[in-house]
Amino acid sequence: MAGIKGKVGVFLEERVTYRLAKVSDIPDILEIERISFPTPWTEEAFYNEIVHNQFAYYLIIEVDFKPVGYCGVWVVIDEAHITNIAILPEYRGQGLGEAILAQALRLAKRYGAKKLSLEVRVSNSVAQNLYRKLGFQEGGIRKNYYSDNGEDALVMWVKI
Repeated sequence: MAGIKGKVGVFLEERVTYRLAKVSDIPDILEIERISFPTPWTEEAFYNEIVHNQFAYYLIIEVDFKPVGYCGVWVVIDEAHITNIAILPEYRGQGLGEAILAQALRLAKRYGAKKLSLEVRVSNSVAQNLYRKLGFQEGGIRKNYYSDNGEDALVMWVKI
C-alpha cells in the first residue's frame, strides 16, 4: 500500500509500512487487542476473519517492521465497516491511528465502498476526535452496545 505523505508523528514515512494481515500475524494482533480492549476478541475470531470471511480485510501497521497496530474493515458491496482498530499504547498519540485508518478508507474505496461506518464508545472522545478529523459524522446511538459495561456506542459514518 502507498505510504503516507510527510511525517507520522515522530516517525519518518520510510519507517512506517502497511500490509494485509496473515494468519501468522494473529499473535501480534492478539497482543495489541488484549492491551487495548476490556473484552478482547479471541484467537479463533481473528482466524475466522482472516481465513474465512470473504468480506474482511485486516491491515497491519508496522514501525521498523514491528507490528504496532491493526485495523479490520469489512467491505460488503458498496458499504464498509470498521470492526476494530488499535495501536500499541507506547505508539499512540503519534499519528499512527490516523494513518492506518486513512489506509483502511483507501482500501474500502478500492473495493467499491461508497461509505464507511464504525461504532465508538460514547466516552471515547479521543477516538471520536480522530474520526471527525477524517470526515466522520455522527449517525446515531446503539444503546448498551458494549458487553463489558453496557456503555452506549456512537455510530459514525463517512462518505468515501
